[in-house]
Amino acid sequence: MKKSLCVVGLGYIGLPTSVMFAIHGHKVHGVDVNHKAVEMINNKQLHIEEYGLQERLEEAVDAGMFEASLEPAEADVFVIAVPSPIREDKTANLDYVRKATEAIVPFVKKGNLVILESTVPPRTVEDVMVPVLEQTGLDIGEDVYVSHSPERVIPGKVFQELVDNDRIVGGINEQSSVLTKELYESFVKGNIHLTDATTAEMAKVIENTYRDVNIAFANELALISDKIGVNSWEAIKLANFHPRVNIHTPGPGVGGHCIAVDPWFLAEIEPDLSKIIQLSRNTNDNMPVYTAEQIQKLTKEQFINDPKVALFGLSFKANIDDQRESPSLKVILELVEKGISFTTYDPHIKENVASNQTQSMDEALDGADILVILTDHDEFKTLDPEYIKGKMKNRLVFDTKNALSLNEWKQAGFVAKRLGDSKNG
Repeated sequence: MKKSLCVVGLGYIGLPTSVMFAIHGHKVHGVDVNHKAVEMINNKQLHIEEYGLQERLEEAVDAGMFEASLEPAEADVFVIAVPSPIREDKTANLDYVRKATEAIVPFVKKGNLVILESTVPPRTVEDVMVPVLEQTGLDIGEDVYVSHSPERVIPGKVFQELVDNDRIVGGINEQSSVLTKELYESFVKGNIHLTDATTAEMAKVIENTYRDVNIAFANELALISDKIGVNSWEAIKLANFHPRVNIHTPGPGVGGHCIAVDPWFLAEIEPDLSKIIQLSRNTNDNMPVYTAEQIQKLTKEQFINDPKVALFGLSFKANIDDQRESPSLKVILELVEKGISFTTYDPHIKENVASNQTQSMDEALDGADILVILTDHDEFKTLDPEYIKGKMKNRLVFDTKNALSLNEWKQAGFVAKRLGDSKNG
């Protein structure tokens, strides 16, 4: 049975989810506080980058199944997909979730379903959302159903994973879970696993914390390898041939709205019982510092005074424009702290949003002493070292993402170094 939906939050998760429901027959009213984003969406223009989103947005709007607004509206189902960031003190900021829930209260009627998709600390549904929804005067669990169904997608593959990935649904009671499952079955082909709301919250945080801890392990291996003259990338690749080993890859840090944030939810809840989690977070948070130190070290080793650095890649992940918690931005701050001059370039970010950013690759390279790859965009993997060397003042390259064939760059006369591989020095 087709439903009317009100989706609060039209960002990297809310907008793709909205159009997905819309093109599968549900009437969707999207809500966002960003005036420009709402206007662009209604004009079938994108304010975020995601593969396959443009054509699906056009289909949904042209069919009259999706519209964006600054205010909520009555619906059968309310989906909340707003940010859940951390504060400076590493505690969860649930203001967006709370305010979004408050915003829908005047529109919630008997028989409605409210779904939280945002990744949140365990017990957010029970302790934050339910008390707010009780302001409707309706019996929560009998008149209004509430559940948590956390998004489990990765930028760049959102639509593929919305369909194919298994989904977790946790209701405050069985009926809430069943109704949520029936709704997502309109497009989800993966298995839908039912549980309670708090377990669903915990499961999503566990997923992202596992990856953060694994990446921290990889980064420690990279740091050790740099000290003892080993190629950590090759060693990790070989270790992963073992059927019970799956080590992630090192890099200049961890970014994104989930992996760099969610582990702190567990650390906040039980600080004395989350030592490995906190150590992993600190290890990954220190990688931008290490990266900046390596840039300074490499230029000094080549007797380059007052170096100019060309930083390639500002998004936290390849082939997208998402800069949330991007380690590249933290590397920039470290270079500023050290007084090192730089230019920044990212072909996926069309507006200048970072320090000394340019939309021209040639301008970024002009007079540069060292090229630093911070994001492994496909465009960077095919860079021609013969062309690049004609643009730079000195021929030095530092690849933090294993995006380049360093032998090719060495043949072109570059001094080439890979993070976690001192053999390339």
